Amino acid sequence: MTKLRFVIISCLYSVLCWNVQGQGMDETITESSILDDTSGYVDDIIDRKAVMEQRVLNYEPIREADIVWQKKIWRVIDTREKMNQIFMEFHRPFFVILKEAAERGDIKMFLEDNFKKSLKKEELDKLLHSTDTQEIYNPDTYTSEIKIVQNDIDFNDIKTFRVKELWYFDKESSRLGCRILGIAPIKIEVDESTGLAKYEAPMFWVYYPELREILGKERVFNDKNDIAPGTWGDIFDGRFFASYIFKESNVQNMRLQDRFTGEDDGVKLLLESEKIKNKLLDFEHDLWVY
Repeated sequence: MTKLRFVIISCLYSVLCWNVQGQGMDETITESSILDDTSGYVDDIIDRKAVMEQRVLNYEPIREADIVWQKKIWRVIDTREKMNQIFMEFHRPFFVILKEAAERGDIKMFLEDNFKKSLKKEELDKLLHSTDTQEIYNPDTYTSEIKIVQNDIDFNDIKTFRVKELWYFDKESSRLGCRILGIAPIKIEVDESTGLAKYEAPMFWVYYPELREILGKERVFNDKNDIAPGTWGDIFDGRFFASYIFKESNVQNMRLQDRFTGEDDGVKLLLESEKIKNKLLDFEHDLWVY
C-alpha cells in the first residue's frame, strides 16, 4: 500500500513538473521580446521600466521644535533660458505632464498659492481648453454651417513657471534646507483687439508634495547619456534649474516689481533678486566660525 502511494505521488509530481515546464517554454519572456503596449514596437533595444518602477522616497521627518527660522520665497523659471530648455522638450513638455495629471484627477489644482480653494472640473476645462467657432461647408446642403470646436491650450504659450518654496534652518541637523511647496504655469493674457500682452498671471497652482510622486516616474531628457534620463523629481528636488526671485514673504505681501518703478527698474529687480539669494546663502554661512 505504501509503495502504491509512492508511485501515484511520483506520477502526479512528474505530470505537474511537465506542465510547468511546458508553460514556461511557451511564456518565456526576454528583454528583447518586451514590446510597447500601444503599437507593438519599441523605440529602443529593450523596454526600459526602471524609472516607472523606482520608488520615490518620502521627505525626512522634521519636528516643529527643530525649525528655528524659515522664509518663503517665490521664484520664476523662464523656459527660454538654456538650462531650462528641458521644460519645453518636444516629446513631453513639463506643462503637458501637469495637464494630463490634472485631467486624470491624480492631483488637485488651486486658485491661489495658499492651496485653500481648489478648482472645479468645469473651471479646469475652461483653463485647459478653448472654444472657437468655425465655418464648415456642407457638400450635401451646399451651405456653410457654424460648428463649435474645442481646442487644447498650446504648451508653447507657457513660457514661465512660478515656484513657491520654503527655506528653513533645522537645528537638529544644523543645516539650511529648502522644500518646494507649489508650482504654477504662467499664461500671458493678450488683448484681442490689439494683439498685445496685457498681463501675465498663474493659470493654477499645484501642491508639489502631492505632485512629487508623479514627477518621480516621469523621465526627463539627459543630453549627456540617453540611458540615464533621470526624472522630473530629480530636477526639482536637486534644484537643477535656473531661476530668479521675484518675491519674498513680507508684511505687505508685495512683489519686488511693486517696489521699483522707472526706466531702470529691470536692473534693480535683478540686483534685489541676487541680494535676497545671497542673504539666504550667507545665513547658513554666518552660523559657523572658521
